Amino acid sequence: MELKSGNFTYNFNKSQTPFKKIILLNASMAGYISALGAENLIIGVSSPEYIYSEKILNLLKEGKIQNVGSEQKYDVEKIISMKPDAIFTNHIASFDNTYELLKSNGIQVIFLDEYMEQQPLEKTAYIKLFGEFLGKEKEAEAKYQEVEKNYNELKQLALKAKEKPVVLANEMYGNVWYLPGGNTSVAHYIADANASYILKDNKDEKALTMSFEEVYAKTDGVQYWVNAGSHASKKEMLKMNAFYGKLDVFNKGKVYTIAGKEKQKANDFFESGVVRADLILKDCIKIFHPELLPDYQLTYMKELH
Repeated sequence: MELKSGNFTYNFNKSQTPFKKIILLNASMAGYISALGAENLIIGVSSPEYIYSEKILNLLKEGKIQNVGSEQKYDVEKIISMKPDAIFTNHIASFDNTYELLKSNGIQVIFLDEYMEQQPLEKTAYIKLFGEFLGKEKEAEAKYQEVEKNYNELKQLALKAKEKPVVLANEMYGNVWYLPGGNTSVAHYIADANASYILKDNKDEKALTMSFEEVYAKTDGVQYWVNAGSHASKKEMLKMNAFYGKLDVFNKGKVYTIAGKEKQKANDFFESGVVRADLILKDCIKIFHPELLPDYQLTYMKELH
């Protein structure tokens, strides 16, 4: 049977599913499993410190889910001894030998590239794949329909806004500003929230590398700065990069991080957020057009002061 979602195509033997014992080698995939209420099918995860889900963390504490290593080194012997039906991971070329070893021990290794999807609802649609794999097709379809309906209604609501503010995104790492291309998920969220992204006419699906000066030249009239990392305050941002103080949006506009649901290293934006495109869009609308959602409190985003 062939399964497709966005950029993903997978051929699998339907008689081998539904999978009853799975291992996740990527924390963001936990979002799909949690949305299906299938946490009890997980027997192992890597890098559990990046998992946000309370239920999965409790299962880890109880020993029902095992820690199988990290993206530096997986505990292959442990994984094989656990006899999972399938392992879900993003493909990392340097681990090709590990994947082959797991496959030769009868374990299905399923590579998902949900992080490459740039259309918000395409990322959500991966829940249907998990529905097929885990025997929860109906639940997956219902969840997708709910998020899609909410998303499209919110998009229509955003069109009622009187203003269309100008928006900057992301931040600098070292001397480089990774500015999302005009065809990335960040740009789509900003456009669907009826705001104007500074690179809206660009066609790239990846971030562009720019110097501070190049970005500064594009920030005239910018009122909002989103996805500004996960800093605790503007003061902390300045400590990391004094250049930020030269931006009008930093001094007179509003700055938002994606740290609204964060504990230690775990950030729910990258977990439940992969499914809840509607809530990310809702956050964007609340930021750019607060008058349209007067009673809504931000879910994933957080304003910096």
